[in-house]
Amino acid sequence: MAEAAWARVMALEANYCRVQLDQPGPNGLEQLLCVRRTRLGKTGQQICVGDRVLVDGIDWPQGRGAIAALEPRHSLLERPAVANCTRVVVAVAVDQPQLDPLQLTRFLLTAERTGVAVELVLTKADLLPPAEAQAWCERLQGWGYGPLLVSAQQGLGMEALRQRLSQPGIAVLCGPSGVGKSSLINALLPKLSLRVSSVSGRLQRGRHTTRHVELYSLAEGALLADTPGFNRPDVPADPGALGPLFPEIRQRLASQSCRFSNCLHRGDPGCAVGSGWDRQGLYLTCLDAALAQAERDSQRGRRDDPQLLDQRLRQPSRRRRRQDDPAAEDNGPINLGRAD
Repeated sequence: MAEAAWARVMALEANYCRVQLDQPGPNGLEQLLCVRRTRLGKTGQQICVGDRVLVDGIDWPQGRGAIAALEPRHSLLERPAVANCTRVVVAVAVDQPQLDPLQLTRFLLTAERTGVAVELVLTKADLLPPAEAQAWCERLQGWGYGPLLVSAQQGLGMEALRQRLSQPGIAVLCGPSGVGKSSLINALLPKLSLRVSSVSGRLQRGRHTTRHVELYSLAEGALLADTPGFNRPDVPADPGALGPLFPEIRQRLASQSCRFSNCLHRGDPGCAVGSGWDRQGLYLTCLDAALAQAERDSQRGRRDDPQLLDQRLRQPSRRRRRQDDPAAEDNGPINLGRAD
């Protein structure tokens, strides 16, 4: 007998969705493998890991069903795509590969755009002298984050990380390739035995071992999303939206405002943000990238606008042809070349 039930999408596997039921089915069945109803695609509804969905047409013996409806999301991390996350945990290594402040800033911007809490984890802490690792922590505290030093190999900071991630909700673990995200999850959930790989010795880049987004249950009501690593997150398309994604800028603007409402916080006269702060150079680099992308988008839009077609390439309308030559036939050929 066909039934319907609410569930959460745990993973996307080819053309199927693996979902976790809110209430177990017959014989304690907790997960189903589901297809998507065609009407979801026709209405432009894309399913992401973390979505709450309504499953109908359930075949309990086969463990199959079909996703018929999608519950509205309260947040969305676009890259990697995870819905309804409550916090984003950015993981970067202090060494192997070396910590790149610009790359880290781009990841933090991606996390800040979700509007949820952002946390920072520094992995492979055993590879740096304690003084150097502590210096990174102090610098990142000046950025507005409280980083946690961890080492999956030695167990350093792992209990504190477990307590953070065991809070109710969906925590998304993201970061560059090779920083040890899968190793952290293996340390937290040893039964998973996720595949890990070493960092490239020549390029000092991580190798992709996680190929898709998947949710894992870490504690009652607490889910952890492991995500594929990538090395160059995008900056916001709107240059004006960049500033509020920096905690340092938000802190300065909380007490005073810039002279001009469209200020891009370059340290010009009347700018409340000022200059001389640690990430100012990184902010300006990201701002230049956002401005360049906005200009490319604007030029692409102008090229694609049919109203802006070159006048020399346009054909005259029938009304214009009749005005210029009343004897011309409406459906006759028009010779635009030179008369012999």
